[in-house]
Amino acid sequence: MTAAPEKRSSFWTLGLLLLLFVASLTLAAAATGWQETGKALARVGYWHVLALLALSLFNYSLRAVRWRILTRAMSLNTGWLQDVRHYFGGLALMATPGRVGEFVRLRWISRETGLPIDRVAPIAVAERAADLAAVALLLALAVALSAFGTRYIWLLVIVALILAWLASNAALLRYFVTLAWRMVGRWPRLFVRLRRLASGLRVFTRPSAGVPALVLGGLGWFLEGLAFGLLLNWLGAPLPLWTAVTIFLAAMTSGALAGLPGGLGGAEAAMIALLLVADVPMEIAVPATALIRTTTMWFAILLGLAVFPWAEARSMRLVETHQ
Repeated sequence: MTAAPEKRSSFWTLGLLLLLFVASLTLAAAATGWQETGKALARVGYWHVLALLALSLFNYSLRAVRWRILTRAMSLNTGWLQDVRHYFGGLALMATPGRVGEFVRLRWISRETGLPIDRVAPIAVAERAADLAAVALLLALAVALSAFGTRYIWLLVIVALILAWLASNAALLRYFVTLAWRMVGRWPRLFVRLRRLASGLRVFTRPSAGVPALVLGGLGWFLEGLAFGLLLNWLGAPLPLWTAVTIFLAAMTSGALAGLPGGLGGAEAAMIALLLVADVPMEIAVPATALIRTTTMWFAILLGLAVFPWAEARSMRLVETHQ
């Protein structure tokens, strides 16, 4: 009964976040100077934007394949079309607090397979762990191949790797859940579900699932870093490829670790700051940040909004069929 109000609330939050994103970057552009920002943007043509969107679409397609690999590892008996529909539909809410999009995907799977949410929840945890590990390893490689190594970025690499290891270590998570239960001694059903979730992560540590998930995640993130490097070149502030990849990944990681929805605010601030450190002028750093975030995160949300109604309607239809 509460699903519709929750969805409306999530979309209202998404709209508010979009307004804040536009307002903050507009203020930054105004502070930089409209004329200078306009000159930089004029260097980017329609074909350039289409190329950025194509790279972004390829990236999210690779992530959809990874989602399919994870569902197969869980033996959920979902089809290709189902998994692709779930993944892209969930992108609609990727910038909402608490990553509602991931919960929506789990709810669709639960509806269509008849399995409880806690049975399928390890998929979302495994995807986050694979993302963290892929970003950390790719960021370490990028820093090593660029001349942009800083203590700040190496700290991000270490933190991301530790979090990825913790999130994917089933035995360690079960130990912490058991320890918490002994300390609290209440809500037994909750702790049973948490232990079940931790145990479910074991299947993702197998090479057949873990290695492809890591490779696909790393390739997807590299494509976004590549798009950022191309954009800087088109704007008139070319950087070495691996330096551009380092800045992009470090900014995304900073936003994610800040716990902000979609990394909004934190990622943009970190990206502009790192570009300035790399001697990119402010009149290019601001539009570069605005364009890359629009053609990656906001483009993904637009794709999700296009698929979301179909995924929700199809899920409801399958529930009625099972009943």
